[in-house]
Amino acid sequence: MITGKIDVTKIDNTKLFKGKPNKEGKCAMYLDIALIETKRSDFGDWRDDNTHMIVQSVTKEERAAGKRGAILGNAQDRSERRTNDQTPADPNDHLPSTSGDGDDVPF
Repeated sequence: MITGKIDVTKIDNTKLFKGKPNKEGKCAMYLDIALIETKRSDFGDWRDDNTHMIVQSVTKEERAAGKRGAILGNAQDRSERRTNDQTPADPNDHLPSTSGDGDDVPF
């Protein structure tokens, strides 16, 4: 499950569109968004526990012209699968073992 929050004041209202009418004839309003996975920091953790950035989608033409969608908020991946990925690597993995009689010292 991914949960998130958006700042609705940042939505470009011209990008809202109506869906198909329901039984009562009412149309819901929709907005296309994209979730962009954020990168890990140099320390192997997720910055502020946010794993995704929520942005307003843009058309292919707008993207080709270099336009980016407005950043609307952040999201967190709360699935079980994600918790294993968040374990930082041991920073001492590259160091030689200190166990034994020391015969493996190269000098």
